[in-house]
Amino acid sequence: MSLRAQRGNLVAIQSEYAWRRDCFVPRNDKRAMLSFPPSQSADFTTRNDMALYCDPTSIVPGFNTSNPNPLKPVQKIRTFSFLVVGQVLWGYCTVNLMSINKSNIMENTINGIHHITAIAGNAKRNYNFYTNVLGQRLVKKTVNFDDPETYHLYYGDKQGTPGSILTFFPWENIQTGRRGARQATEIGYSVPEGSFDFWLNRFEKHNVIYNKVSEKFGEPYLTFLDPDGLKLELIASKSTDTRLPWETDEVKAENATKGFHSVTITTNKMQPTADILTGVFGYRLLEQHVNRYRFITNAVENAAIVDLVEVAGEVAGHVAGGSVHHVAFRVKNEQVLMEYREKIAALGLHITDKIDRSYFYSLYFREPGGVLFELATDNPGFDVDEPVDELGTHLKLPAQHERFRSTLEKTLPQLY
Repeated sequence: MSLRAQRGNLVAIQSEYAWRRDCFVPRNDKRAMLSFPPSQSADFTTRNDMALYCDPTSIVPGFNTSNPNPLKPVQKIRTFSFLVVGQVLWGYCTVNLMSINKSNIMENTINGIHHITAIAGNAKRNYNFYTNVLGQRLVKKTVNFDDPETYHLYYGDKQGTPGSILTFFPWENIQTGRRGARQATEIGYSVPEGSFDFWLNRFEKHNVIYNKVSEKFGEPYLTFLDPDGLKLELIASKSTDTRLPWETDEVKAENATKGFHSVTITTNKMQPTADILTGVFGYRLLEQHVNRYRFITNAVENAAIVDLVEVAGEVAGHVAGGSVHHVAFRVKNEQVLMEYREKIAALGLHITDKIDRSYFYSLYFREPGGVLFELATDNPGFDVDEPVDELGTHLKLPAQHERFRSTLEKTLPQLY
């Protein structure tokens, strides 16, 4: 397999991955070391019969001078040559890339969207819409840890896979929010190509408010509102989505939502939020159309997109019913979680201590554009307190509220 080293980021080659901007160079090759700009403080680490140059300015997460190579070593370099052009190393090498794959990359990165949490009004109405109309699974029925007389409902796929989970705090009689700047304003779900006729007929049947099918970045999408006014989109992605959806009697796999495609943030000034996405989270700008900027991470194949919409004069939104409360990004485990805490704290942003949410561990901070971000771990998962086949069928309470079970079972509204 051949790889031409170029300026850039991560590229998929025959379903495997190879670094482009961070070039492979022969061990102890002084010419190569001297070819980099001084600001990049050339740093090599030995890997078998080769070394990997680590660019601390790279947007690839996990690559820096203190932790130069989180990946497994390549097995062998057979040939290598390089050419210095304007202090940038351009090289060509033939390598065995079998040990550089997606599982290696996911170890120490932000792996797309973990979950999104929004606010609803009536809990039963919310449950009926997401399980019946949209055909999603109630993955977890628990309570708001800070307000245990309010549900925290989780909807997603069979296992509650990160990247599929939309959660709600349903507060009865809450006022309706207002979409605007400093908010996550749209949630995009991935659906199969050719499913829009099904959804249009279904929305008509259930009196769902929707717009006609449109297109952005070459992808058709259908916008609609949930009963509280939360703005959602069904998107037929250009990228292959092999995720298995949850099926119901009325919503089969050929039409069902597969999990998140993207989330959209509306902001008065795009750059501060973009700096967090690219400089900390490892995203890159994929494309732009007018005032919409699409950022993507290569760490995962799905739930990988964040759109920033810049509207300088937009009034700040009001987070209430029908609003996104926060967007949670995914990390592998607690060790990676705390590494990101250090990175974010070093920027001068206030970030919480680690919080145990029973099904994941979390950190929260408000990004410079005003949206509340969460980092959440894959572990321990939603099957930690009930089997996968029974997810969402029991009221699960955190340990600190278990003593109130008998009272809560009486006061919490009936969902079905």
